[in-house]
Amino acid sequence: MIKQPNVILGNDELLVTMGKKGDIIGFFYPRRDHAQHVEESLACIHTGERLLWTNDNEWNGIQNYVEDTNIVSTKLYHDSGIRISILDLVHPDVPVLIRRFKIQSQKKLSGKFFYYSNFNVGETSKKNSGFCDTDTHLLVQYWQNYHIGIYSQPEFTEWQIGKAMDTIWWTNSKYDMEDGKLQRNKEDIGNINNAAGWDLELEADGANEFVILIGAASSRRLLYKRMQELSKLPLEHIFEKTREHWVMWLSRKQVIKIPGLEEYDNLRQELFNTYNRALLMLYLLNDREYGSFVAAPEFDSNFEKCGGYGFCWNRDAAEIVLALRHSGYPEYCDMFFKWCIQTQLSDGSWFQRYWLNGDIAPSWGNFDYSTQIDETGSTLYAMDVYYRILEGLKKAEFLEEVWVSVLRAAEYLMKRTKSGIHESCMDLWETYYGIFTYTNASIYAGLMGASHLAEENEEAGMARRWKKRAEFIKQATIDRFWLQEGYFAKGVINEKLDKTIDASILGTYVPFGMLSPKDPIEKDMIQFMIDNIQKKLSMSVNHGYGIKRYENDSYINGNPWIVTTLWLSEAMFAFALDLPYEKTSFASTPPTHENSYEKEEIPEEKVKTLTNEGIKCLKWALAGATSTGLLPEQVDQSTGNPAWAIPLGWSGSLILNNILLLDKICRRKAGNSE
Repeated sequence: MIKQPNVILGNDELLVTMGKKGDIIGFFYPRRDHAQHVEESLACIHTGERLLWTNDNEWNGIQNYVEDTNIVSTKLYHDSGIRISILDLVHPDVPVLIRRFKIQSQKKLSGKFFYYSNFNVGETSKKNSGFCDTDTHLLVQYWQNYHIGIYSQPEFTEWQIGKAMDTIWWTNSKYDMEDGKLQRNKEDIGNINNAAGWDLELEADGANEFVILIGAASSRRLLYKRMQELSKLPLEHIFEKTREHWVMWLSRKQVIKIPGLEEYDNLRQELFNTYNRALLMLYLLNDREYGSFVAAPEFDSNFEKCGGYGFCWNRDAAEIVLALRHSGYPEYCDMFFKWCIQTQLSDGSWFQRYWLNGDIAPSWGNFDYSTQIDETGSTLYAMDVYYRILEGLKKAEFLEEVWVSVLRAAEYLMKRTKSGIHESCMDLWETYYGIFTYTNASIYAGLMGASHLAEENEEAGMARRWKKRAEFIKQATIDRFWLQEGYFAKGVINEKLDKTIDASILGTYVPFGMLSPKDPIEKDMIQFMIDNIQKKLSMSVNHGYGIKRYENDSYINGNPWIVTTLWLSEAMFAFALDLPYEKTSFASTPPTHENSYEKEEIPEEKVKTLTNEGIKCLKWALAGATSTGLLPEQVDQSTGNPAWAIPLGWSGSLILNNILLLDKICRRKAGNSE
């Protein structure tokens, strides 16, 4: 079943995803991509008359992160007067989720508190084993070298290890709670679930607290040790240690100020919060051992409606590590590019996507015609961007480390672009086969980056050869795909020019820089491209507009995307920064390389217009976030709610880029006014 989370939390070994009411959706250990050990895990209350599951619609909930942390607070309210406050945190050093439940009632209550879990340890229900150790009061479910355990304070007084099957429902832990008591079966094997229970006696307006630890380990002995040691520590101590961990990590960030946004109510503070949340979120999507990132925590592991998201795409990850570098965290680039060297294929390219450890992931890109060449172009481009930022010995060492990889990748791109545009492959949306503007732009940027690295490595011949091919690709793309209407065609599909406008054509400007605002004609091309995308792909949602991927998009109902909308605002902000502070000219009709009809505009007004439109896109993206500030892939066009992959790392990287660019614009404006 597909379930999207509202919050994520974790540490270097554990990633947990949860719904709006504190129900656990995903429990990934020891990597972000494998294994996902939970089918269901949540609390319920037996009132003495009936069972109240905390994820039922009967409860109203409020959920948020504790400021500047990945600690989660969830408050639930029931019409009967029962209130539950849940505090969730993952210990910074140990893969243990700590859950504090504080239960209150306006009326006297005599019932039970239950905690139920259906663990699929090792991502399988088959051959799981489970037991209740009544000496240590520990519930354990295990499969091979995966062990998941539950411990509590106070100790549970009832338990059930049952079969998660309707055919023998009388042993099923989920059904066993309905009469308000558990059977206390101590062990079972194969497709099992479990429950723990406590007496719940509340006076009117009284309160009761239960602390539940859900831990993971590679052996039974290690699991016992972890639970025993953590149970000795006061929750307040663990909370403060965890809070300090996240605050200290955020303290390293690039400081932003964003002055002069007074006309936008609360926007400045909202952007500060979003900046921090994006950084905290990206930390949790990263594998600290390998340096790779999941695109999003997996929510469709059976590929019911898509190909899944719990894998690493070079394209996404390259943008993420550069955004983190610009935000003050260079180590992500170091680790990711080491990972790229290890995962590069024998022909010099990179695969569609990978498991985090670098193994080939499930794919529909197994052939030359179905690969995604932009994965290779994006990686080379990112390597060069990072190299340009480095200084001194670090710069020299990086070039030495990546040079062979750069050489192999550049030659692969040369092989695939002999005609000046790339050979047929799959597009970045993994939908069409053909030749695409975005892919050509990524190859251009990759070869230009490789040319620069070759020049730095004193390989002048290679530098000239790769640069010449890049310039050939640029000219061929403009000649064949630029339309008189003022935008690039999507590409060539089924040997026909597809004039569908696609938001990814913005890649010719950001991030890949195939078009330069320093060239008057290309500057006009950028302007017309921005205008056409804004005009033709806008969709009204949440009192603003978001940008669809392309015309007639049908994926997940054709919703507008956060990624595409933030691409547009990034292009607007970058363009505003690229405009000189003097009178300049802009074409009044779509430009060609033969003519350009011009009129004068005041640059300050143009900068203001671009900035204001970019801010509208930013505000729209923020409105589409979860209640806890996580940015999704899409926004539902009917409800305005977050849709599909939540959170999406690509969205997080683009919001960082946008905020940093807006900060530059605002600082420049403030400096000029002084």
